[in-house]
Amino acid sequence: MNKTWWKETVVYQIYPRSFCDSNGDGIGDLRGIIQKLDYLQELGVNVVWLSPVYKSPNDDNGYDISDYRDIMDEFGTLGDWEEMLAGMHQRGIRLVMDLVVNHTSDEHPWFRESRRSRDNPYRDYYIWRPGQDGREPNNWGSHFSGSAWEYDEATGEYYLHLFSRKQPDLNWENPTVRAEVYDMMHWWLKKGVDGFRMDVINMLSKAPGLPDAPVVANARYQYGGQHFIHGPRLLEFLQEMQREVATLAAKADDGEIARRVLPARAELERLREQIQNLE
Repeated sequence: MNKTWWKETVVYQIYPRSFCDSNGDGIGDLRGIIQKLDYLQELGVNVVWLSPVYKSPNDDNGYDISDYRDIMDEFGTLGDWEEMLAGMHQRGIRLVMDLVVNHTSDEHPWFRESRRSRDNPYRDYYIWRPGQDGREPNNWGSHFSGSAWEYDEATGEYYLHLFSRKQPDLNWENPTVRAEVYDMMHWWLKKGVDGFRMDVINMLSKAPGLPDAPVVANARYQYGGQHFIHGPRLLEFLQEMQREVATLAAKADDGEIARRVLPARAELERLREQIQNLE
């Protein structure tokens, strides 16, 4: 039987803000994690699943990322992260980074550009639509209450946010967006991260036309999950992600990254079967 480390292992999730504070400011940080590496080893931890530590305004506990390639100031620096990773690997502990690519922060440079004008090159990085009869483009409700659409007065259109209004959804129909994401993932893999826990990855693909959700509650906004959970192109996007990140590794002549990425193919085939069973 072939064993895979992400199945035959002990995973310990760290929420850095409350794990260990190294400087007495009341906020856990990366240096606090470094101080506890021996403790994690003694516990028998094989993998650390690290909740988001990327640059973020913290509207949603770090799941609103404003810079995918930097560390939140409260948690430390990229140098601290590199020291933490080296310490984990020295103790035989792998690192899985929590990563969300369904949406970014509205303070991400991509979105700041996107909302400048309707013809901005970054406009299509996000999902913008005109209103319908003076209201939102459809009746979807946000997971965080209210509408899933926010009106932007500067450009006269709405942008989609399945979560907070400060978390605009990326447009995964745009191949340039997907390429940006894959390049970023490869960047972290080059730095030595062992894998990613992909937050709300099942929401990347939205139904064509973004149709209204069925009205099942006496409310203005309705749950539209049937139009964005396990959407029509989800498996295609995940297969492309696996393939393109592996291709980037091959071009960089990084066989180790390719070995970490390629086994995901079998997992994607199993996912295909599970989605088909749901249908």
